[in-house]
Amino acid sequence: MVSGGVIILVSIVVISISISWYLTIIYEPVLVYAKGGEPIQVGPVQYIIEHIGEHNGNKDTRPEHTFFQIRIIAENVGTETTRMVGGQFYFIDENDEKHEAVFGKFSNEDLFGDSLYPNKPVSRTTQFDVPFDENAQYKIRISPTKPQSSLDIGIVCVTNC
Repeated sequence: MVSGGVIILVSIVVISISISWYLTIIYEPVLVYAKGGEPIQVGPVQYIIEHIGEHNGNKDTRPEHTFFQIRIIAENVGTETTRMVGGQFYFIDENDEKHEAVFGKFSNEDLFGDSLYPNKPVSRTTQFDVPFDENAQYKIRISPTKPQSSLDIGIVCVTNC
């Protein structure tokens, strides 16, 4: 005969495992893929990301390697104003290593932080200090901002897709 304590203990273990599986499934990120120049939606914002070239900085900011520059066209397709910040974008190299954006005053379109109003697209640029290889495949990772409370993560292949 099985005691009531063992049944309660087994029930608690089964319920705990069920809850953890449920939470894992509910909060698992959704990866959304696109090629450079194609629209991709992450949370309430639709992006078009494309590689526009490399540069060596300006008199104030020089790269250790090469600045890999991208253009970001973002449009808030939601109904409430949201933010776009440079920290949402990461450069992913062929070894799947993440590189953060480098900020400086390289053009009038440099991305620092912008309010995105519904249905009003904006165009910004940002760059990443990376050893550039024209034959390598590079991707940009887009994470939503915290207020957007989305589980989407965008992955945009921008070279040699």
